[in-house]
Amino acid sequence: MTRQQAEQRGRRGEWVAEIWLRLHGWRVLGRRIKTKAGEVDLIARKKDVLAFIEVKTRAKAVDLNHAIDEYRLRRVVAAAQYLLPRYAKPKDGIRIDVILIAPWQRPQHIEDVWRG
Repeated sequence: MTRQQAEQRGRRGEWVAEIWLRLHGWRVLGRRIKTKAGEVDLIARKKDVLAFIEVKTRAKAVDLNHAIDEYRLRRVVAAAQYLLPRYAKPKDGIRIDVILIAPWQRPQHIEDVWRG
């Protein structure tokens, strides 16, 4: 797979994740936010919860088992810390979530994956 194809698949996965979130009551505040510290795929709010979300898309569901690791999560956490002043409200619960996407599978929304 070329870099361009992987980029396209990733963007489609982020689009699916965004629809999934909206259908479950989330409001998406930001997409593909880049910072000096890293990138956040989606930033979403549901009531008083603010989630910084990493989306991983794979061609096969079995490949999702290794899609996320501590290194990637650390980059999301670093970016989230950079973005908190812009998006967080004083009483928000802040968390890092992951959404895993594979063809013909229901998206897997894994909540609050980081305890650091």
